[in-house]
Amino acid sequence: MHDGPIRATSWPGPGAPTARSGRPHWREPHPIRVGAVAVGSALTALWVMLWLLAFARTGAGFAWVTLAASTIATVVAAALARYGDRGVAVGVAAVAGTAAGVTGLSVELYLVLTGNWILW
Repeated sequence: MHDGPIRATSWPGPGAPTARSGRPHWREPHPIRVGAVAVGSALTALWVMLWLLAFARTGAGFAWVTLAASTIATVVAAALARYGDRGVAVGVAAVAGTAAGVTGLSVELYLVLTGNWILW
């Protein structure tokens, strides 16, 4: 018979690893914070809006400028995810993707309603 609790290891004596209870607990080494995501989202929205105010004069210009600003923001998000704050990268990528998606839907809606491809 066995007397006493069953240990995680059979290593006898001092210096034996301590027995852990339950499941392993994994922690993210660089957690993403809500504030960082909000900052990235706000700055990217401002970035896209400033580009639109500065360069967009027509419907086609609106589409091209938004796609250009979103592409630049996506590159920045990739760089931030690799070398900077990943929370900010999430916010930047979310707003850049949303802006590009809304632009794509707007272009398609214009094509469906008018039969004219606005980008050329």
